[in-house]
Amino acid sequence: MHITKKTNTERARLIQELKKHARETKAKLWQRVAQDLERPTRKTRIVNLYKINRYAKDGETVLVPGKVLGTGELNRSVHVAAFAFSEEAKRKISAGGRALTVEELMKENPKGQKVRILG
Repeated sequence: MHITKKTNTERARLIQELKKHARETKAKLWQRVAQDLERPTRKTRIVNLYKINRYAKDGETVLVPGKVLGTGELNRSVHVAAFAFSEEAKRKISAGGRALTVEELMKENPKGQKVRILG
């Protein structure tokens, strides 16, 4: 098996940051997210808004270790953190909740408590 490094420098830097933060805080959530982001690009997680609407509760924080797309409606007030968002998804989330990057969530919630991983 040939192991290659990530060509997306932003993604590689985020993975290193997540691993370092996981070691410092002993929070397993960040280690898990780093492992998910290390997966091959063709296996990257993609989640549509209707899935977030189905599985998230009001006021909850949802983390997607991949990209959020704008298919469907979001009827709940949730905070969604992801590596990437489509423009439509970001607009729909911001209408009733909050769209964050993984780094922003890591700074706001260092222990990673009460965060649901979807995808």
